[in-house]
Amino acid sequence: MVAQILDGLKLAKKIQKKIKKIICKRKKNNLIIPGLAIILIGNNTSSKIYIKNKKIACNKVGFLSKIYKFSEKINKKKIISIIKKLNNNKLIHGILIQLPLPNKITTLEISKKISYKKDVDGFHPLNMGLLCQRNPNIRSCTPLGIINLLKEYKIKIKGMNALIIGASNIVGRPMMLELLLAGCTTTITHRFTKNLYEYVKKADLIIIAIGKPNFLHGKWIKKGAIIIDVGINRLENGKIVGDVNFKSMYKKASYITPVPGGVGPMTITSLLQNTLYSFKKYQKK
Repeated sequence: MVAQILDGLKLAKKIQKKIKKIICKRKKNNLIIPGLAIILIGNNTSSKIYIKNKKIACNKVGFLSKIYKFSEKINKKKIISIIKKLNNNKLIHGILIQLPLPNKITTLEISKKISYKKDVDGFHPLNMGLLCQRNPNIRSCTPLGIINLLKEYKIKIKGMNALIIGASNIVGRPMMLELLLAGCTTTITHRFTKNLYEYVKKADLIIIAIGKPNFLHGKWIKKGAIIIDVGINRLENGKIVGDVNFKSMYKKASYITPVPGGVGPMTITSLLQNTLYSFKKYQKK
């Protein structure tokens, strides 16, 4: 068996092409277009790269995008004041704050201040709660991108034993809710989990997001498992790898995402989809 590659880059281009067509038509008719506001606090190098990529994606499809950069010394009241202004800005339909935030500011207290209607990251407690109640509104970008990628390849995951390795608020926890919604029997593991191998060897579908290069090895998984690698790690030699040892997985898995070119492009595309969704659903007529 040789695994089929789940090409996230190819699907991302396909979806972005459809979005661009919609926006071009609106521009031609002099209609308002979706607007995305991105807030960056501090000088995290990775965050700057992510924001640059999001800005490029917005430009490709024709969205209005604005980046707001602030020193990590900015106080919480000032950030909240900016968010309130963006909540009331009729040209802005999506707001995201690039993570991680400085230690003095918690993600939850800031995400609650963004209007749930403009919460294109899907982190607002109301949007997370709606997903929990099987009534999704705006959904977290990476889990949504993974679900769309599985659908594109017509992989039927209903009834599968799904394992999530990593319980972050950004990927692991909302991914668990997405898989439950899709009809999977879902297990989520974390740094306190004992005997991880016992969970891995039984899983039909494995999604890993822990930030440890080449952590998951092919000898652990059962033959034909589906492997979704969310990790992006840069080695000392400059090479970018995932959390999965790709070479050892390739001849044992049925499907696998590459790094780069797998989940990453789908996450950014989900952000565009969420912004368009918010624009269509909530914009003032």
